[in-house]
Amino acid sequence: MTATVQYAGTGRRKNSVARVRLVPGTGAITMNGKSIEDYIPFPNLREVVLQPFNATETLGNYDVFVNVNGGGFSGQAGATRHGIARALLVVDPDFRSALKAAGLLTRDSRMKERKKPGLKKARKASQFSKR
Repeated sequence: MTATVQYAGTGRRKNSVARVRLVPGTGAITMNGKSIEDYIPFPNLREVVLQPFNATETLGNYDVFVNVNGGGFSGQAGATRHGIARALLVVDPDFRSALKAAGLLTRDSRMKERKKPGLKKARKASQFSKR
């Protein structure tokens, strides 16, 4: 068994956590054992995952293996994007300026607001009734 070079990065968004490994290869993306086309049904979210490669002009140079859990499709795609960007920094620290300019290294801190007592959701109250 030959030792191949691997680059790792962890990405987070909303309630999703993505553990990403980059291996030099042909550009195949595997998420939780499935191809990205099978795992993420929306083309715009698949495009989100590819943003770090477009910013650094490395599309097709690395195979990506992702373990992602928590949240929905949007959060998982954002977490994967964050993880890929962090892994690309390990590949070449010179990518930092391009990734930073595209805003791909910043962890999106927006989370779901907590539910408040007496309300149905964070802000939704039951319908007002005069009597």
